[in-house]
Amino acid sequence: MCRDSRFQEQAQALGYSFDGEIKIGGNYLPLVRDGHHIYLSGQITRVGDTVVVTGAAGAVASLADAQKAAKVCAMRALALLQRSLGSLDAVQSILRITVYVQSESGFTQQSEVADGASEVLFTVLGDAGAHTRTSVGVLQLPKNATVEVDLIASVSPAAEAAATAVP
Repeated sequence: MCRDSRFQEQAQALGYSFDGEIKIGGNYLPLVRDGHHIYLSGQITRVGDTVVVTGAAGAVASLADAQKAAKVCAMRALALLQRSLGSLDAVQSILRITVYVQSESGFTQQSEVADGASEVLFTVLGDAGAHTRTSVGVLQLPKNATVEVDLIASVSPAAEAAATAVP
């Protein structure tokens, strides 16, 4: 099964569609290419116009809610890659992700939250989803999102030449 099909299966499993516009909230680019690398800006848990998981992990959001939030963030990142490259099959590897978790004081399960994003990347991309990772607890995130994920991907040389900017 191709990665794009696995992406659609993950979207259905989460109960969200990532086919619509991936909105950004400011004067920046959602992704930038530099040679064989693509740098993605932080993705929060926004689907369409709605931030679907909000509040601090450990207070408002449960661990399971925060893991779901991390999955949504990873899916947004994959949707941006798919649109830029034409297919997720062009992704050579995910080099690094950073997972920011809005955390209640005393919440220490940021790495378990990040497991949600890692699981999506491995499920959709297979071995190309293997990555290095940092997870950090923070006081607040944009739009009160529970999680924000950014990542760096590498693409095959052929795909790098064909990639387009995502508006």
